[in-house]
Amino acid sequence: MQFARPLVRATLLRRYKRFLADVTLSDGREVTAHCANPGAMTGLAEPGTTAWVEPAGPGKRKLAWSWRLAELPDGTLACVDTGAANRVVAEALAAGAVPELAPWSTIRPEVRLGAASRADFRLEGPGLPPLWLEVKSVTLSRVPGLAEFPDTVSARGARHLGELAARVAEGERAARVAEGERAALLYLVQRDDCTRVATAADIDPAYHRAMREARAAGVQVFALAARLTHGGITPGPALETVAPLHLEGEEE
Repeated sequence: MQFARPLVRATLLRRYKRFLADVTLSDGREVTAHCANPGAMTGLAEPGTTAWVEPAGPGKRKLAWSWRLAELPDGTLACVDTGAANRVVAEALAAGAVPELAPWSTIRPEVRLGAASRADFRLEGPGLPPLWLEVKSVTLSRVPGLAEFPDTVSARGARHLGELAARVAEGERAARVAEGERAALLYLVQRDDCTRVATAADIDPAYHRAMREARAAGVQVFALAARLTHGGITPGPALETVAPLHLEGEEE
């Protein structure tokens, strides 16, 4: 996935109302950029952070700039645009970059899953059961080399896990199990300094438990790195998914 227009270096002044960020461009102008990220963005939204912003193209846009990348003092790049994750994963699926998912040849985005949700992808292939795939963008890292999700309480993320589990769980909860449906979650780590992924149990215990229940029900979990440059983002290698940490009083 290549950015539509060349990114412009800026300095972050403040991020506010979740989806807005004020930045100073290299020419001294102060502008407001759209920030397509509902999370906490821990470690990526400190004032003074180098922000790479993309100018809007022709057409009506409320804001003339969009914040795409954060660059940390050590040169680490992180994509703060969560919407980019699905586009990168679509490229990865088309290229067979996730070997476990490569047999599915038909990739359908944004397919209804449940009464109020849509799955990011539904994968289909001759002689294969359909597979529902949810994608999560990961940018939090509190331990060197370890990426974590979520970076804030994610009731929506927990709900999606429950919906995936319902597609593959045994017993009465899985009315569709006879059809052989499968489900998977793919974490796309959108920063270039991590090699492992885990759930952040201390940030969102409910999501942590939902993940454990989903895995127990048969939901597969994969992780993929993203290769980031100032020109775009491409799929990287598979990453290790680390077993979630246990909460106090929780059984194995």
